[in-house]
Formats: sequence, C-alpha cells, structure tokens
Amino acid sequence: MKFLPILILSIFLASCGATVAVDYDKQVDFSKYNSYNYFPTIDSGLNQLDDGRIMQITDSLLQQRGFVKSETPQFYINFYARESISNSRNTIGIGLGGGGGNVGVGVSGGIPIGGKVINQQFSMDFIDVEKDNLVWQAVADGEMKEKSTPKQKEGYYLSMIQKVLSKYPPKK
Repeated sequence: MKFLPILILSIFLASCGATVAVDYDKQVDFSKYNSYNYFPTIDSGLNQLDDGRIMQITDSLLQQRGFVKSETPQFYINFYARESISNSRNTIGIGLGGGGGNVGVGVSGGIPIGGKVINQQFSMDFIDVEKDNLVWQAVADGEMKEKSTPKQKEGYYLSMIQKVLSKYPPKK
C-alpha cells in the first residue's frame, strides 16, 4: 500500500517521460549474465540520497527479473547524470487582437508556469567484470521539477530506470 502513491506518480511521470537510447556490444551473449554489483567507484554527479534511491530501485527491478546482487558479479553497473536547470516549457498564453476590413493586428505572449525544471541526461552502463569491457549502455533524457519532494524524486527515478531496464537485454 505504501508504494501505491509512488506507482501512480511514476505512471504520470512516465507519460511525460524520458526518452532512452541504447548501445551494446553485438558479440556479447547477454543471457550468460545473472549476477551484478555496482562499480566500486561510482561518481554519479548526484547527491548521496539520489544515488541511494537509484541503487534501491535498480536492485528491486533487477531482482524481480532474476538477477542476483553478488560480491563476485558477472557485470558491474555504473551510472551518472548531467543536469541543467531551465524554465518550465509550460506557459499560459495571452493574446490581444483586433482588426477591421482586410487588416488584422494581434499581440500575444506566454507567461511561464510551474517554476524551473532540472533537465537530466542519465546514463547507465553494464561492464563485464571478467573482460573489463563496457557491454551495454543506456542514456535517458528526462526532466523533473527543481523543487521535487523525495517522493517525487523516487517516482521520477523509478520511471526512468524502468524505461532504461526495459531495453535490457537488447533484442537481436
């Protein structure tokens, strides 16, 4: 019951959603991977709270799919984000116009609503531990309010990571 508001929020955010691009090594057999852990030195560019949210959500989603978190993993997960702040693209339009005969004149403008947003480019990498090679990468673009609550951030990252992991394993 505790996750119902987060689920509803993630569905809402998914509809606004992130776009995901994937790249991978075509020579790799992804069916052999069943254990993972996080890269020992993750420098995500995010704060520790967001790092914790991302790891908790990723653990939950991967374990639901049968993956095991291990001290001797087959692949490492690394993630990082680049962020920029911009004004919301949502506006209220106001217009004034008039005319007569064959001539019309109009003036209009938009008033931004919703405050500033964080534009985020989130990358998740899977690195083969044995070969020390990047084998799969997803890059997702999304945005969230600058003054998001912890629940809103959790919903945002849940939606983002669900979309990212929906592309794994790659379809050949």
